[in-house]
Amino acid sequence: MGSDSDLPVMEKAAGILKEFGVPYFMTVASAHRTPEKVMSLARRAEEEDWKVLIAGAGMAAHLAGFLAAHTVIPVIGVPMDSSPLKGLDALLSTVQMPGGVPVATMGLGSAGAKNAGLLAVHILAAFDPSLRAKLRDYREQQRGLLEEKASKIEQG
Repeated sequence: MGSDSDLPVMEKAAGILKEFGVPYFMTVASAHRTPEKVMSLARRAEEEDWKVLIAGAGMAAHLAGFLAAHTVIPVIGVPMDSSPLKGLDALLSTVQMPGGVPVATMGLGSAGAKNAGLLAVHILAAFDPSLRAKLRDYREQQRGLLEEKASKIEQG
């Protein structure tokens, strides 16, 4: 994440990874304030054979794009909704990557972070049948919760 103030949001991604038993590493590194640290993380990710990176940043900070420029590991960007522009600046800087340097961009804030964790699990599950089974179970649980809520609403 680009700032320690992003931690409450990025914990949503971490919670999903934890729920699926996916090991992860979290740190604060800014594309603008600590670019050497970000480049070092990109190198470390390749050296240690990490499979996917999730990068959350606010304002026009472009941590996800900076990481993507320095690695061939898939990068998922989470734009923070913490700016005076309510995250529009972060969303545009994350989603508007030049052709040739892809970043998968999630929605703003907590929902985006949760989906980033889920997308990372989906990427990993493409190569791991047991993780794929856990995803199917997760989806079934989500359907069950929704049906339960709908039933309560219908009953008044």
